[in-house]
Amino acid sequence: MTRLGRTARLRSRGRLAALYAGGFLGPFGGAMTASVLPEVGGDFGISAGTAAATLTGYLVPFALLMLVSGTLGERWGARRTVRIAYAVYVLSSVLCAVSWSFPVLLGGRAVQGAANAFTTPLLLAAIAAVAPKARLGRALGVFASMQAAGQTSAPLLGGLAAEASWRWAFVGAAVVAGALAVVGLPADLPRDGERPRLRSAWRPRTLRLAAVGFVAWGCLGGVSFLVALRLGDSFGLSAGQRGLVLTGFGLVGIFTARVTGWAIDRFGARRWAVSGAAVGGVLLVGVGVLPSVVAVGVLWAAAGAFSQAVIVGLNALVLSSDEANRGGSVSVVQSLRFLGGALSPVAFVPLYHADPVSAFLVPAGLVLAVPPVLLHRRRSRDPA
Repeated sequence: MTRLGRTARLRSRGRLAALYAGGFLGPFGGAMTASVLPEVGGDFGISAGTAAATLTGYLVPFALLMLVSGTLGERWGARRTVRIAYAVYVLSSVLCAVSWSFPVLLGGRAVQGAANAFTTPLLLAAIAAVAPKARLGRALGVFASMQAAGQTSAPLLGGLAAEASWRWAFVGAAVVAGALAVVGLPADLPRDGERPRLRSAWRPRTLRLAAVGFVAWGCLGGVSFLVALRLGDSFGLSAGQRGLVLTGFGLVGIFTARVTGWAIDRFGARRWAVSGAAVGGVLLVGVGVLPSVVAVGVLWAAAGAFSQAVIVGLNALVLSSDEANRGGSVSVVQSLRFLGGALSPVAFVPLYHADPVSAFLVPAGLVLAVPPVLLHRRRSRDPA
């Protein structure tokens, strides 16, 4: 191989690696202040509870903009959109790092979330464009493992940074985003003639998949707060001990995501997503009723694997189709997924205070009932 050929091959591998690294950055950015709320509050003279708005301030624009960001990104050109989004992420991270008041920090967090809304769906669509169709599940599984790694490591890395100053976590995010902006996507997404329209991402099939994501993530992946409440109320665990148990969900998700991708390629995305929802619902029942803290921890960790089965399966169903505007469609599915997680505390905290067991049984029942109905194969040409 010539020197020029080796350089081109290394560049191609670097861009492919950047696709997966982008999967890490988004969830990491969202959760990076979760463990440093007292320090953030102390700097600005506010309570840790008020500082928690830095989490909501990121998630709301991130989830809402993804309703349209995938389609807009394909209209504008995926490579250009992703580069600009990373550049905006760099600037907003720097603004957070140097913020001189809490409103400035909140504004920076909102811009961070908005920028990430324009990277996540386009990265997923780019993976689908470069991965062989027979190995799409495995490729999406790797991406999901990187997302889980970002979500799981953010509180730890943010906490370590806070030993010096919580602001250094934002400096690190800015450096990573800047490197990803330089690398960019391997290629622009293929387009069939005219630019995609927003309505092309809102087909009935896509909306069914998005509804499954809303229910599955809101009632399974998004109920970690319920598990934390039960660990404290039923078993008397401290904050550190609760955090350790909750981390099992993400860790198992990291290590099983590739197996999940293989299973999707082998058995079909639809079948595996329905199976993941069924097993996840049963595990959630055990988490809510078993009297052993060890059993609760083991079952919650196992639920991390099966929640990945649902989410990766949904992404594969969207991205393996031959419909136009796959980036816009997966963007809608991801948006509803995160909106489900955002609304989960509003729905289930009051139920927990009324009846702790019902607070687990109701979301478990929804996870068991809704995905099989909405994922029922209605057309023969739908992928398995």
